[in-house]
Amino acid sequence: MSVEQSILSVISGGIVGLILGLLGGGGSILAVPLLLYLVRLRNPHVVIGTSALAVSVNAFFNLFTHAREGHVRWKPALGFSIPGIVGAFVGSELGKRLHGATLLFLFAILMLVIAGLMLRRAGGQRPAAHPEVSRVSQEAGDTAAAVQPASRVQWPKVIGAGFLVGALSGFFGIGGGFLIVPALVFAVDLSFIEAIGSSLLAVGLFGLTTAVTYSLAGLINWLAFVEFIAGGAIGGILGTRLATRLSQRRAALNYIFSGVIVLVAIYMLYKNALALHL
Repeated sequence: MSVEQSILSVISGGIVGLILGLLGGGGSILAVPLLLYLVRLRNPHVVIGTSALAVSVNAFFNLFTHAREGHVRWKPALGFSIPGIVGAFVGSELGKRLHGATLLFLFAILMLVIAGLMLRRAGGQRPAAHPEVSRVSQEAGDTAAAVQPASRVQWPKVIGAGFLVGALSGFFGIGGGFLIVPALVFAVDLSFIEAIGSSLLAVGLFGLTTAVTYSLAGLINWLAFVEFIAGGAIGGILGTRLATRLSQRRAALNYIFSGVIVLVAIYMLYKNALALHL
């Protein structure tokens, strides 16, 4: 890698970290196009392998934070993750065998789906209530949760969903949190914050499984990975600080970011459609 590529790799990591810190999700989907078109790592499979490892490290870091806050339900998280590891292995092996342009074309379609989900989430967000009202509501919610019986885990759904999401994660080299969180809410009846915290174990393990399979094939750029993670740490700190100041505008930021994802996805569709002679 040239000096210019190294600098751009740090900047790319910073962009993803900033978005993750600011919006709490979605930023990792830009890791692949940033490494491919900005840093100019030419091999799509190297880009996906490197991205998967970066997503994994970031997820494990955030898992530690959520675990300290008591937001992780370990039993359903492991029940979801173990079959998902098998799925991630199968998906990553299939992804490596697919032509790079075909894989990127499908990845761009996935980006459009994610943008749609983010727009839906942004449309459902409400302005923050007065701090005192929010505090009382939170305390009431905590009290209600404390007196409710423990939710029953629907293991067939957990195992099946874990395998399918893991396969998708391994195929595209993504974290898959946008699918894992609703899957856990549906199959385990977790609270939203518990689903987010528990999902990070799956995101980390799926990404690590994908990264290992790509690494064994020599498809990870280790220097780009280190630089990307370093930039992501800096961007994450900045994004977290900005999140408090811009909390009232989070829905608007989600709309803007979703628009960026759509534009990048259209560009990727165009580039790879030409490569595939579609």
